[in-house]
Amino acid sequence: MTLQRLIFALSFVIATGSAHAGEKTFVYCSEGSPSTFNPQLATDGPTFNASSRMIYNRLVEFKQGGTEIIPSLAESWTASADGLEFTFKLRKDVSFHTTESFTPKRKFNADDVLWSFQRMKDPAHPYHKVNGGSYEYFSSMEMDKIIKEIVKVDGSTVKFVLTRPEAPFLANLGMDFASITSAEYGTYLLTAGTPEKFDNEPVGTGPFVFKRYVKDTMIRYEANPSYFMGKAKLDKVVFAITKDPSVRFQKLKTGECHLIAEPSPTDLKAMIDNPKIKVLQQDGLNVGYVAMNTQKKPFDNVLVRRAVHHALNRGSYIEAIYLGNAKVAINPIPPSMWSWNNQTKDYAYDPKEAKELLKKAGYPQGFETELWTLPVSRPYIPNGKKLGELIQADLAKIGIKINLVTYDWPTYLAKARKGEHQMIQLGWTGDNGDPDNFLNVLLGCAAIDAGSNVARWCDKDFAQLIDRAKTVTNIKKRTGFYKQAQVIFKKEAPWVTVAHSTVFRAMSSSVEGYKLSPFGTESFFEVDLH
Repeated sequence: MTLQRLIFALSFVIATGSAHAGEKTFVYCSEGSPSTFNPQLATDGPTFNASSRMIYNRLVEFKQGGTEIIPSLAESWTASADGLEFTFKLRKDVSFHTTESFTPKRKFNADDVLWSFQRMKDPAHPYHKVNGGSYEYFSSMEMDKIIKEIVKVDGSTVKFVLTRPEAPFLANLGMDFASITSAEYGTYLLTAGTPEKFDNEPVGTGPFVFKRYVKDTMIRYEANPSYFMGKAKLDKVVFAITKDPSVRFQKLKTGECHLIAEPSPTDLKAMIDNPKIKVLQQDGLNVGYVAMNTQKKPFDNVLVRRAVHHALNRGSYIEAIYLGNAKVAINPIPPSMWSWNNQTKDYAYDPKEAKELLKKAGYPQGFETELWTLPVSRPYIPNGKKLGELIQADLAKIGIKINLVTYDWPTYLAKARKGEHQMIQLGWTGDNGDPDNFLNVLLGCAAIDAGSNVARWCDKDFAQLIDRAKTVTNIKKRTGFYKQAQVIFKKEAPWVTVAHSTVFRAMSSSVEGYKLSPFGTESFFEVDLH
């Protein structure tokens, strides 16, 4: 046994603990470390999978494998005729987790809903600034402005009062950032003088209880015996954090993992041909892109941004990076999403035109800049380093010298939120099936300060259109606004839209009950091993 394999074997034993006879321990080879264990503070898949999907619940959820909204912590809800009030009746049988350091003394109630949302909304909330106090989703979606107040009607009823109608509001409450946390636990930690533990030693109501995290190595969970939906079929779940996709595949073949995140396109045929491995696939509700920081020269010049778009041979990337399992992206939303504009005129690969545009912009000899390359495998960009090298070669042809830079995943995201980059690879998988989740969260003006608009682009005409689209419920009218917004986006070119990828998951043939989510997140409550 090699030293590397020995180290993994030892870490695996530590991760899984001493298994009792008959216990089912499920090992998921994840692609990266979570940036926190509180999804209110994050926007990335590794964090959502490790926190909101395992540990927490929301008032409403999306049905497994789909986009239908179903009850969760709220057993029912009503909306006023004018769309300004949503009233939720809460379950009364829900318990928060008991951990080594905390034992709850009461059931989940309305106080926890108020606590969770007021932390993000109210600067005076005792936890508002804890662990950085950056609520990227909440802010970029302008939920602080949309939610006028949250009223505790009684212990099991809460009412959200809005400042204006918000068409995607209910779907937004099913998103990861809207996870419900424990007010009692928060108060307990405040009294103890350790509020920072709230986001790193999590307590939720979800199907699994957090047990241990070893940074960049593993996360261990145990089934919640008191889960209100019933105990999970799995007794334990281990996230084996494995950044290299080829290593993830090796672990799947040797039985060290039951399911792997983001399989490499180069390994898919071997996986499909292996009778001990199952491969699932579906069109991804995603987009991979290269954003240009429009607040920094030379990318404040639209001619430069258009030149970069013309210089990149995106069609060749589909084969080289995705092995054909993707489509060139034209718009910032995927073609499977309603309101996708099929009339958008794309930028052709045209280095000659790119050089002409650079000359008009005042850069006849080109310039030097940085491109940050994605450090983890994501469905929308499975190999950031290789994509960076292809972009580097294409831009060199028009005189733009690219220096490739990367960081570990949490650092990459943190620095991007602050706008420290010049060019950056990123992408997005939809969270709720609504175009607002792409166009507003990633490109809205409020999303600049929130950190999710990494192009740091604010166009008043674009902003007005997406704002109008949110305040009407008529799908035809909303579609018209979003289609116009896509035209403006393409003209102003704050991103190079790279690809919409097919999503794959590979797993042991012993895995049962797993379904691909259109949102790219993982749910193991329904999973079993045979």
